[in-house]
Amino acid sequence: MCLLINGQLTTGATSETRQSIDPATGSVVGTYPNASPADVDMAVAAAKAAQPGWAARPLSERQEIVQKIGQVLREHSADFGYIDTLDSGSVFSSMQHDAAWAADVIDNLSRSASEVKGEVTQLDANLHYTRRSPFGVVAKLLPFNHPIQAFGTGLAAPLLMGNCLVAKPSPHTPISALVFAQLIKDIVPPGVINVVTGDNDRVSMPLVTHADVHRLAVTGSSEAGVLITQAAAPSLKNLTMELGGKNALIVFPDANPEFAADIAVSGMNFKCQSHSCSSTSRVLVHRSLKQPFLDALVERVKAVRVGLPTDSESGIGAISTRPLFERILGYIEAGKSEGAKLLTGGTIPEDDALKNGNFVTPAVFSDARPDMSIAQEEIYGPVITVLDWEDHDEMVSIANGVEYGLTAVLVTDDLETAHQTADALEVGYVEINGSVSYPHGSPYGGWKKSGNGREGNIDELLSYTQLKSVNVNFRKELSSTSGPNNDPRV
Repeated sequence: MCLLINGQLTTGATSETRQSIDPATGSVVGTYPNASPADVDMAVAAAKAAQPGWAARPLSERQEIVQKIGQVLREHSADFGYIDTLDSGSVFSSMQHDAAWAADVIDNLSRSASEVKGEVTQLDANLHYTRRSPFGVVAKLLPFNHPIQAFGTGLAAPLLMGNCLVAKPSPHTPISALVFAQLIKDIVPPGVINVVTGDNDRVSMPLVTHADVHRLAVTGSSEAGVLITQAAAPSLKNLTMELGGKNALIVFPDANPEFAADIAVSGMNFKCQSHSCSSTSRVLVHRSLKQPFLDALVERVKAVRVGLPTDSESGIGAISTRPLFERILGYIEAGKSEGAKLLTGGTIPEDDALKNGNFVTPAVFSDARPDMSIAQEEIYGPVITVLDWEDHDEMVSIANGVEYGLTAVLVTDDLETAHQTADALEVGYVEINGSVSYPHGSPYGGWKKSGNGREGNIDELLSYTQLKSVNVNFRKELSSTSGPNNDPRV
């Protein structure tokens, strides 16, 4: 495995390496470069040198090249899915589609790119217009949960808008990004896409603080977002962040409890061990439906088969890292000690085939209070916390009573109630009568500590541009009210 810097595959300045470990078996997936700050400098310098030429290309040429990258993802989707399955512990039957889904996002953003325009304003007799210009060098810090999907979807907007990219995969799941780099290195001009891997302190933080990186996008935990914001503050970088969530699934009294239970299971993304910021890990069920809903939910969660990620029958794989595995077990113990009722799961399987991996059965807690840690904090694992409610205003207060604001799901046939509740929720994305579906072209992103910025539509494209005002005076002499000494803002 090699870094991609300025169109060349390299082992890095120090040739230091790290091993990526399969969380299901403990075996080595691959060895990858542990890049140094010097490698980061070279990658940023390559992107900076390539960017003016890349931005000067007609948009149609950039669209064509970006769509060729998408075609690579589509053609190798199963291969990338298998790599990410080994690297992340997520189930192959789900991961095999990630790269193709990213290619669809690339196609959608490519079609939308021609709609990014400036404006002409009629302020007076002169000409006033705006242009959208690229930032220059963009850095992307990628998450561990959907490695190739995040890389594929994340490269489109910066490149289409004329920026050049330095991508940093998670140190937990870097292999697919490096394979991808080999496949696309001859599609893009040297320096347009650069890929550096390694420890966060050696690679991520030097990117965050680099003076020539003017735009930074991060997908990760809210805690990581705070640290990155603090580190980037001295350079006043333009930041967007897609961060954590403690998302509510709200079941209204008119809902079918069986249907609501289906949505609850689907919304937990068990095939990636609930390593998803959008997972609806808090269920707020109306008291009149509490017992039938719990009966249906427990029945379905018990049926989720814990198994090796490569097994087509597995419904949940291995927790991606050992520290996260221990964190999840800690939350399960906390839930019990705080007084919630564990209805099913939360145990380590006894299957000998799973003994070397980070496996846990999906858990369901009921009778939880809103102030419990399992109802307040992002666990990032297969733990569902069920709370019941009766008063609508109280329910909204509970739903909004966390520091996150990413997604929410409502189950009801009452459209008036659905619209009123969606409007009252402090989140960036609401789905009604279905789990989070990410339709192409619909903006996705969070409020509060779930981040800022939007992905997946024209807002993402716009976020990789800077707005410039151009004012053309047709008069031959300056008016008495123009000039730096007559600035009305002073």
